[in-house]
Amino acid sequence: MNNRLPPAWSKHIKPGPSPKSKLPQPNLPKANSLSRGQADDELLKQAYALQQAKRLNEAQDLCLRVLSRTPNHPLALYILGTICLGYDDEAALRYFARAVGEEPKNPYYHLSLGEAYVKVGEYSAAIERMLHALQLKPDLVDALCALGRAYNEFDKPDMALPLYEKALKINRNHPKVRLGLAGALTSLGRMDEAAVYLKEAIKHRISVPTAYNDLVQTQKFTEEPAEFQSILSELRNPKLDSEGIQKLHYAAGKVLNDLKRYEEAFDHFNKAKKASGYRFDIDLYRRWVDSMIETFTPDMLAARAGYGASSEAPVFVVGMPRSGTTLTEQICGSHPDVHGAGELSKLRRVANAIGLKTSSAGNLNRPVMSITQDLSRTLAQEHLSYLKERAPAALRVVDKTPHNFELIGLIGLLFPNARIIHCRRDAIDNCVSCFVQSFSEGHSYNSDLRTLGLYYREYDRLMQHWNQVFPGLIFENSYETLVGDQEAQSRRLIDHLGLPWDDACLRFFDRDGSVNTPSRWQVRQPIYKSSVKRWKNYEKEIQPLIEALGDLVET
Repeated sequence: MNNRLPPAWSKHIKPGPSPKSKLPQPNLPKANSLSRGQADDELLKQAYALQQAKRLNEAQDLCLRVLSRTPNHPLALYILGTICLGYDDEAALRYFARAVGEEPKNPYYHLSLGEAYVKVGEYSAAIERMLHALQLKPDLVDALCALGRAYNEFDKPDMALPLYEKALKINRNHPKVRLGLAGALTSLGRMDEAAVYLKEAIKHRISVPTAYNDLVQTQKFTEEPAEFQSILSELRNPKLDSEGIQKLHYAAGKVLNDLKRYEEAFDHFNKAKKASGYRFDIDLYRRWVDSMIETFTPDMLAARAGYGASSEAPVFVVGMPRSGTTLTEQICGSHPDVHGAGELSKLRRVANAIGLKTSSAGNLNRPVMSITQDLSRTLAQEHLSYLKERAPAALRVVDKTPHNFELIGLIGLLFPNARIIHCRRDAIDNCVSCFVQSFSEGHSYNSDLRTLGLYYREYDRLMQHWNQVFPGLIFENSYETLVGDQEAQSRRLIDHLGLPWDDACLRFFDRDGSVNTPSRWQVRQPIYKSSVKRWKNYEKEIQPLIEALGDLVET
C-alpha cells in the first residue's frame, strides 16, 4: 500500500490520526452544517485514517461518496489509487491517471501513477511519469528512488545508480535510499559495495529487518558472522511487525544453512512461514487446473490454428520457482542475439483481463472462447511491441516468469512459434529451495510443507497436459543435467532457440546486466553442483513434504 501523502493534502485538510491511535468511527458531516468542500475534506481525512489502519473497504466507501457529489475530486482519486495498488493494479492506474488529469502539476500524482506502471511491468510509461514528477520537483527523493528502481527492473541498473547517489546527497536517512542503492549494486553483482550501504542502514536503524535479510544474501558464510547474534537480538524486539519477524527469521536461517547447522536453520524458516499468516486454497487451485485441462484440448487448439502472430522472438522460460529459470535465462541471454528481459508481467495481465485468473475455478471455456482470431493477433502484436521496446535488435527475448507454466495454452494461441523452455528440478530439492525463500503472498502455496507438496503435484499435472497438447513445443531443461554437463545442455538450449552456438554462453556469470531474483548471488558464480540432493540435509524436518509429493519423489 502507498501511504505517501502529497503536499496537496495539506491545503485541503489536516492529516488524520496516526495508524497506532484509536480511530474515530466515521461521523459523516451534515450537509447543512458544512459546505460541500468542507464536507469532502472531512470525509477524505477519515478515509486516509482508515486507509492507514488498513480498513480499506471503509476508506474506499468514503472516497466514492466524495466522488458521487464532487466528480473527479483529485485527492479522492489519489487515495482510491493507493487503496487499490497491490491488489487491483489496473484500477490503481485508472485512478492515478484521472488524478493527474485533474491536477497535472502535482508531482506526487505523477509519481504514484509511475509506481502503478512499475507494478504492471510497463517500465517506459513508469519512467516517463517519474521523470515528469522530477521536472516538477527535482529534489523529490521518493521519485529519485522510484525511478532508480524502475531503471533497475528495466535492466538498466547503470542508470539507477546515479539517481540513488543523488538521493543519498539530499537525504542520507531516507528509508528507501540506502536499500535501493544496495539493491542496484547487488543486481550488478557488486556485492561488497552493496553490503557497505546495508550495514549503514542497520547502523542508522533504517528498515533493519530488510537490511539484515538483504545483507546476508550478499555472501556465503563459512563461519558465524558478527551480524548473526544481532539478528537474534532483533528478533527479541516486542515491537516487531509480522514482516520484520519474517525477514529476520529468513536471515538467520540463511546464515545457519550456509554454516550447515540445518536443524537450527529449518526452525527459523518454519517460524518465518508461521509469521506470514499466508493461507492457500489447494482445492480451489486443483479445480482451476481441472478447468484448464478441460478447456485447452487438442480439438480446441486445432480449430484455432493460424491464431496469433508468427514471430519467433518470444522465449518463455517456465517452471516452479527455484528450478533453474534464472540460470537458464542467464545462459541464453549471454548469446549476442538474445536479450534476457527478466520476469515480465505482460502475459499475466492479458490472462487476468480475459478471465483466466487462478483465483477462480469456474468454467474457463467462456473467457478462452472470447479470443477471436483478430483479437489474438492484436494481443500478440501488442506483446511483441512490448518486447521490442526492451531489445529492439534482439532476435529472441526471454521472459523468465516461472509461473507462466500456467499459461502455456494462452502462449500457444498467441505465439505458435514461440520457444518454451520448461525448467524441471528434483521435486524435493525444488520444494525445499522454495520453502527457505521469502516469497510474497502471491506464492502463498509456499506457506507450509504439505501444501507446497500438493501444489507441486498440480504443477506437474498441468505440465504433463501441456506436453500432450503441444507435442514437441516445450524443451525440457533438467537442472541436474545442466549442472552435470553445462556445455552439452547449454548447446541444446541454444539449438532450441534456433540460433548458432556462441561460446559466450559458457561464461554467463560474466555478463553485464541486472538480476533481480533470489538467485542473483548464485548466477554470478560458475555452475556448481552443491544444490543437487540438498534436501537430504533436511530429511528429518521435511517428512510432510515428502508424503505430499508421493510418487513424484526420486530418492
